[in-house]
Amino acid sequence: MIAVIRFPGTNGDLDVLRALEVAGLRGKVVWHSEFREDHYDAVVLPGGFSYGDWLRAGAIASASPAMEEVRRAAERGKPVLGICNGFQILVEAGLLPGALLPNDPPRFMCRWVKVRVLDVRSPFTILYEPGEVADMPIANAEGRYMADTPPRVALRYVENPNGSMDGIAGVLNRWGNVLGLMPHPERAAERTITPRGRGTGGMKLWLSLKEALTRGW
Repeated sequence: MIAVIRFPGTNGDLDVLRALEVAGLRGKVVWHSEFREDHYDAVVLPGGFSYGDWLRAGAIASASPAMEEVRRAAERGKPVLGICNGFQILVEAGLLPGALLPNDPPRFMCRWVKVRVLDVRSPFTILYEPGEVADMPIANAEGRYMADTPPRVALRYVENPNGSMDGIAGVLNRWGNVLGLMPHPERAAERTITPRGRGTGGMKLWLSLKEALTRGW
């Protein structure tokens, strides 16, 4: 069972739940105060505007007791995924390095982008080919990734839309079981909801997770 954690302001939880179901995985939307990591095999922090993005995007949610549970899950090697606001929460909580800053130019961006998968040694990317390009949408105002030291890069934009350092779209933790990415793979998982010609490049992420859990990740 995969936990999809909902904070006040989360809006991508049902999209993630649908993608999990289409991939043949069992998911459950869990209110943040009720989340206990030992009940689940993996964790997803979906997109949205947790706590209205007060202070900084993801900052208040990162202080939730739920994030201590997420930290324990990560330390035990369970797959943990943060999408968009979920990525921001993971960074604010210190589970991933770096920071997510206002886009350059400073505006909300909602568009499809192409990302190149660079690291296929994680439970979320094992079914991609190294260097494979996938189409996914972005929808954020604070998606510009910056870090003091080079992170473990999982995905890079083919054309940088927001000024992210080195075009980084997603990063992994040192051990590869925690992934944060700004594009939305759950919104690129079914042909019926993707524009013509964009394909379903996000589905491989969910199928990778399924394969990883089957292997006992």
